[in-house]
Amino acid sequence: MKELTPSQHIDKAIDDLTDWRGKRMAQLRKLIHEASSEITEDWKWDTPVFACKGNIVAIGAFKDHVKLNFFKGASLADPKKLFNAGLEAKTSRSVDFSADSKIDEIGMKDLIRAAVALNVSGGKKK
Repeated sequence: MKELTPSQHIDKAIDDLTDWRGKRMAQLRKLIHEASSEITEDWKWDTPVFACKGNIVAIGAFKDHVKLNFFKGASLADPKKLFNAGLEAKTSRSVDFSADSKIDEIGMKDLIRAAVALNVSGGKKK
């Protein structure tokens, strides 16, 4: 059996979720790539992971929400207060989306670009 590429794994994860969560994962994936052409796809921990000079963000599908987890979110400025989960974690921060959540596309792209810039700079703080 041929091993799937990370992008094929992500395609399959999205296709396997036949409810709103698959559509939301596809929306977030598109938004991530629109934010930065430098981001590459990976498949780690049975989860879609997006990277640029290190992990940037992962997408996880749960029973009642889809989570966008920023690996170094605690080091990012969040002027639009998009982070709504994992606020007590040392390094990461997350945005949880329910079925009826609206995505602030501009704000999310800004956060993703800031995460890429942080990794590229090798920096650790806001």
